[in-house]
Amino acid sequence: MTDASTTAARRPGEPALAALGLSAPEPDPADASAHTFPGGGRWRTEIPSCEGPEALAVVLKEASRLDVPIHRISQGSGVWMLTDAEITEMVESTGERDIELCLFTGPRGTWDIGGSTRTDSRGAGLRARGHDAVAGCVEDAVRATELGVKCLLVADEGVLWTLHRARAAGIIPADTTLKVSALIGPVNPAAYAVYERLGADSVNVPSDLTLDHLTEIRRVSGAPMDMYIEAPDDLGGYVRMYEVAELIRRGAPLYLKFGLSKVSGIYPYGHHMRELTLATAKERVRRGRLALDLLARHGADGDMAPLGSRLPGDLRRFDISS
Repeated sequence: MTDASTTAARRPGEPALAALGLSAPEPDPADASAHTFPGGGRWRTEIPSCEGPEALAVVLKEASRLDVPIHRISQGSGVWMLTDAEITEMVESTGERDIELCLFTGPRGTWDIGGSTRTDSRGAGLRARGHDAVAGCVEDAVRATELGVKCLLVADEGVLWTLHRARAAGIIPADTTLKVSALIGPVNPAAYAVYERLGADSVNVPSDLTLDHLTEIRRVSGAPMDMYIEAPDDLGGYVRMYEVAELIRRGAPLYLKFGLSKVSGIYPYGHHMRELTLATAKERVRRGRLALDLLARHGADGDMAPLGSRLPGDLRRFDISS
């Protein structure tokens, strides 16, 4: 564990509050995560909701202008909402910059004919309803990986386990990484550990988890965690920028995910939503710059994982042969 994981950086407002006799208690070193990414580093960055080549070009241009390092770019509408040519263009553009591209797999319950997702309880949410929905997710996974995509986003435990088995069997490449969506993200350490064992290489937890919740998770699992620093409105609209340093200290290895609140949803994306999608893609990068500036001002911007790193390290899995 590096010094940054145990030694608190300057916290927001600390000098002024100390002068007024309002100092906060010192952070407890026992709360810090003991985990890192393989090859070093405690945090990576992700720009989500990048829905096609045009939005990707906007993200890459703005990231260069604002000097925002990017480890991963993800898309939310799904593989099936992109043509082969669009996927290939995105693979090539991210590959040139050694950025991981993550595309969502297949049909999901919120878009199919199931009525339970439209009830107050939301039913099974985004999960894959029935054999055919699982098959659609697998079809997406095979197609995407054949076109060079190396990271797949899933929103169903059965799909996750199936794709984990598929990469073990050589149906999709063994180095494919599987990312669990925030929309089914676990909210306790036992559930987080189950996702790791089902094959997850990173797990997006809901953005309303407390700092103590992150510490609880890190005591049972070192699987990389994804967390919206600013969450979309349909995920709560939480803005946690001033907590970024502490989120890293507690939650490492952590993907800092720069979402955007106060904006209409764009899934499933089409050209009828072009202007909004391009504008929000650009603003997500600026939100990233704001969060990174906060880390720098507080002396907590060290320990970023090397650009180009994408693998999760050694994780614990259920026995596939059983």
